[in-house]
Amino acid sequence: MCGIVGVLGNHEAAPILVEALKRLEYRGYDSAGIATVNNGALRRRRAVGKLVNLSDLLVHEPLAGKAGIGHTRWATHGAPSVSNAHPHRAGAVAVVHNGIIENYKDLRAELLNCGMEFRTETDTETVALMTERYLQEGLSPAEAAFKTLDQLEGAFALAFLLEGEEDLIIAARKGSPLAIGHGNGEMFVGSDAIALAPFTDQITYLEEGDRAIVTRAGAEIRGANGELVNRATKTIQIDATQVDKAGHKHFMAKEIAEQPHVIAEAIRHYLPVEEDAVRLPGDVDFSQVERLTMVACGTAYYACVTAKYWFEQIARLPVEVDIASEFRYREPPIPGKTLALFVSQSGETADTLAALRYCQEKADKILSVVNVPESSIARESDLALPIYAGPEIGVASTKAFTCQLTVLLALALKAACDRGHLSAEEMADYATAIRGLPNVLSSALEQNEAIRQAAQKVSEARDVLFLGRGLMFPLALEGALKLKEISYIHAEAYASGELKHGPIALIDKHMPVVVLSPKDTLFDKSVSNMQEVLARKGKVLMISDQDGIDEAGEDVWCAIRMPRIKEALTPILYAIPAQLLAYHTAVAKGTDVDQPRNLAKSVTVE
Repeated sequence: MCGIVGVLGNHEAAPILVEALKRLEYRGYDSAGIATVNNGALRRRRAVGKLVNLSDLLVHEPLAGKAGIGHTRWATHGAPSVSNAHPHRAGAVAVVHNGIIENYKDLRAELLNCGMEFRTETDTETVALMTERYLQEGLSPAEAAFKTLDQLEGAFALAFLLEGEEDLIIAARKGSPLAIGHGNGEMFVGSDAIALAPFTDQITYLEEGDRAIVTRAGAEIRGANGELVNRATKTIQIDATQVDKAGHKHFMAKEIAEQPHVIAEAIRHYLPVEEDAVRLPGDVDFSQVERLTMVACGTAYYACVTAKYWFEQIARLPVEVDIASEFRYREPPIPGKTLALFVSQSGETADTLAALRYCQEKADKILSVVNVPESSIARESDLALPIYAGPEIGVASTKAFTCQLTVLLALALKAACDRGHLSAEEMADYATAIRGLPNVLSSALEQNEAIRQAAQKVSEARDVLFLGRGLMFPLALEGALKLKEISYIHAEAYASGELKHGPIALIDKHMPVVVLSPKDTLFDKSVSNMQEVLARKGKVLMISDQDGIDEAGEDVWCAIRMPRIKEALTPILYAIPAQLLAYHTAVAKGTDVDQPRNLAKSVTVE
């Protein structure tokens, strides 16, 4: 969600902080700021809106100093404003914070009783004021920060910068990710490795409850109980070009176009060329599993709903799929021989992580499907399955979604083989089809111009309906979500068979209805539902293969042709036109495609 950076460097910190914050823009934000210490003096600059506003401010009001912290804020407590923007300051203390301090009202009341004065509406200001209070009582900077941390409830990643301390940043995490970067006589702090990639490839990830005293000489890390701990330093390989647009107008366009390549990479790891069997990075035996529980949020949830069809139809394994924010509070019973599977692009999604922790000691095994192998969800799983999508910068997930589907399909095939429901010949047939996916996806991308023209018409609508049956129903849900996220057009999705149970009342000549309907086993039923829409003057945008389009007839408003593919793989293929339709509709409307309003890439708080 929000982004944190910190630097103890050999060069001026302000431009380094701004550059790092730019690499965290994908998380979503509504204000930004930095603070530095120079000749002992602590100063800060903050601005509402995009980082360019902060950059402009720094031109006219520069900040000197080689030690500093920075932040991009996504408003929780308090509206977006300069006064509510981070870093927050109280006396000698400046603080940047990701997360939510749940007991801030109690702490605020305590501080007010002590005569401390508040200037913002935020929960974070209590952290700065409490630390300043302890400094006034004579505690050292580390002691004051640690005593403050002991009183905080909720989720947080924090970085403290103090007046008079040009070789000190104090960092801490609980429920929100934070990493330390090691340079040559320099040290860095960041919300993730992407922010730090231009400066170092040596990263130490703080674990839950960790707090660190960072100086240019290194980092002293203590656990939640104050004990000294050792955390591994890892070499991270993030190509700087992966967070460039590479000639595309938007990151989303680039990431849609990358899907044949990244899916080929995932296939290479899970279906090696020399064998027609699924290879996992660890041992999972589905022969003894009686139930699979899948938990996720947002687009990852729709990936799980899609995978439910695969696990139940191909592997004959009963599956429950739940939204993480509901699952964690519903506290469902976890029967014996249950495997729990969690899907998250970032691996830091707060509700999904909480659901995972609920299942620990209850489920027989915990698996995760993640894009960040060093994430909290990955580290706390018995086995983490990376999706190899590479950094995804656009807030609306595209390549991560199709890579999640690819890995989940491979896992379902592994389950089917383990449970004796898939012969060697059938598995070989699936393997051949999956290895052909990159070429098929490239063919789908060739429909970009046709989809752009259709999107011009869709952009004029106020409401859009998506319909799909079977494996296309979760894709309809995902297509509606994408359109809502970046074009701000109201969109809903239904299983086609539910049309007569209410949604058909919405149909009129102004309503575009997107029908996802390959020529599969349910095609005839889907076409019947489509005819019901046409009979009521609905504007059908049909996405199908050539056979399906030919059979549907000429009454459709618009037809987008997809290549033919094995039926089980259609969700991965049909995600492409759904993404392109949303993308081109948003471009036509002139919205902020990569950073849509009110949204954040990684939701690390409830």
